[in-house]
Amino acid sequence: MQIQKIKAIAKAKGIKAGNLKKPELIHAIQLVEGNFDCYGTAILGVCEQTNCVWREDCLECSINKVH
Repeated sequence: MQIQKIKAIAKAKGIKAGNLKKPELIHAIQLVEGNFDCYGTAILGVCEQTNCVWREDCLECSINKVH
């Protein structure tokens, strides 16, 4: 998801994006929604949060990280 869309979601939820990076911003959104702030933390592409709106982007982010 593009950062501009993420910032719009954050703004709608009362979160100030400021200089937050994409993962930090998504973590803030997840917490406000009452979810785990787990974006980008999946190990080996494994994630049990199958209904998460961030899932596809999250798994890509997790796979591209150096572990």
